[in-house]
Amino acid sequence: MTLTAPQKSILSWTALAVVAWALLQVLSPVLLPFVLGAVMAYALHPVVQWLAEHSCPRWLGAGVALLLLGIVGLAVVLLIVPVVTRQVPLLKEQVPALLEHLNTWIHPLAARFGLEVSVDVTSVRDVLRKLVSGHETDLVDSVLSSLRIGGSALAAVLGNLVLTPIVAYYLLLDWVSLVPRTKGWVPPRWHNLTQHFLDETDEVLGQYLRGQLMVMGVLAVFYTVALASVGLKLALPIGVFTGLAVFVPYLGFGLGLVLGVLAAALQFQDLTGVLLVLAVYGVGQVIESMWLTPKLLGDRIGLHPLAVIFALMAFGHLFGFVGVLVALPASAVLLVALRRAKSLYFHSQLYKGQVSLPQPPTDP
Repeated sequence: MTLTAPQKSILSWTALAVVAWALLQVLSPVLLPFVLGAVMAYALHPVVQWLAEHSCPRWLGAGVALLLLGIVGLAVVLLIVPVVTRQVPLLKEQVPALLEHLNTWIHPLAARFGLEVSVDVTSVRDVLRKLVSGHETDLVDSVLSSLRIGGSALAAVLGNLVLTPIVAYYLLLDWVSLVPRTKGWVPPRWHNLTQHFLDETDEVLGQYLRGQLMVMGVLAVFYTVALASVGLKLALPIGVFTGLAVFVPYLGFGLGLVLGVLAAALQFQDLTGVLLVLAVYGVGQVIESMWLTPKLLGDRIGLHPLAVIFALMAFGHLFGFVGVLVALPASAVLLVALRRAKSLYFHSQLYKGQVSLPQPPTDP
């Protein structure tokens, strides 16, 4: 059977896509720092470019941009330190008493329904004793064992943390020349189409980053004000940290919730204060998931709220935690590609009815 030129082209591109996918599967363990470094370089390029336009060498501007990003990350980490250092020493003394009060409240309530429910205060006290009495290594070992994190995986994480900014630095250093060289691989007849696609993708991703910053800022203010209104003394560090940590979907909110509930339990020492803090986080989660993320992110990148939720779930299922991080920007790029494909289809001879399709056989 002789293949036509279009069929040969389709087969060639299909084979190339299969080979590329196979290489990605084989090299996926080592691609993470390079992908994260590329994303970091893309986000910081406007800062480096602005510094370069103001007589700052690119090698220095790239270092300054990465240093500023590191300072921001360190500041977020330091927001947790006063909470932990202030609250952990109180765990051993106050939490067992709180659990005893919880037992006296929940046991009669459960008995009405024929249930035997109680909190094992002794086990909790033993865990807390390990935490604050110099046996932290035992607790860490048990946590790492439960999470099934081995030494090699931990070394890989640390290696990625070191390698990612190095990759980002060299990409920022050569960004001006690297982008044109990459575009040079595109066939000349596709230059205009590719440039329009890249321009639209850049605009959508820029809107996503601005929308994400707005979501983080609004939630930081909300959690700080709401936690302060219920009387939490550590409202400022916990509220700001929770707002900024929502950049990491689910995990950031969960960590902020744990810190808030822990601080409330140790400060108020009653169930009412804890329930008020839980209510604040519940309202915050509703605002974020039902309004802020769909409106400030979904509308900016052109995704329907249901598509935003589906993208988070789908990418998280396919690629795990990293998939959750890149779900919305990756969906924005896919959306641009779908728009281009839709436009090409509507202008194609197939859509306009100028291509004759084989007719189904008729019954004799």
